[in-house]
Amino acid sequence: MAEAQQARVQTAVEEMVQGLERDHIRKMQGHMFRCSAECCERTSDSMSQVHQCIERCHTPLAQAQNLVTTELERFQDRLTRCTMHCNDKAKDLFDSGAKEPAVRALMERCVGSCVDDHVNLLPSMTRKLKDSLGGIPQ
Repeated sequence: MAEAQQARVQTAVEEMVQGLERDHIRKMQGHMFRCSAECCERTSDSMSQVHQCIERCHTPLAQAQNLVTTELERFQDRLTRCTMHCNDKAKDLFDSGAKEPAVRALMERCVGSCVDDHVNLLPSMTRKLKDSLGGIPQ
C-alpha cells in the first residue's frame, strides 16, 4: 500500500482507538483498579479469595480489550483482502501487456479506493464498538 494511503488509514484508526480509550476504556481501567484495591482491603478473605476477587475486577476490561482487538483485526483483514485484490488486478493488467505507468496508476486508484472505503467504515465501526463497550457489565 502506498505510504500516504497507509498513513491515512493508520491516523484514522489511531484517532478512533484514542477516542474509545479516552471515553470508555480509561473509565473501565479506573473501575478495575478501584475494585482490585477493595479486594485487597478484605483482610478476612483468604489469599485465594482475594485473587478471585481481583480476577473478577479485571474481567470487564479484558473483555473490552478483546472486543476492540478483534474488531481491529477484522478491519485489517478486510483492508488486506481489498489491497490483495488490487495486486491481482495490477498483475493481470501487467500480464496482458500493459506498461508499468498504466499498472502503477491502476494500483494507486484501486488502493486509494480501498482506503476510502475502509476509512468510511470507521464511524459505523466506532458506534458498534461504543455500543458493545457500553454493554459490558462492570
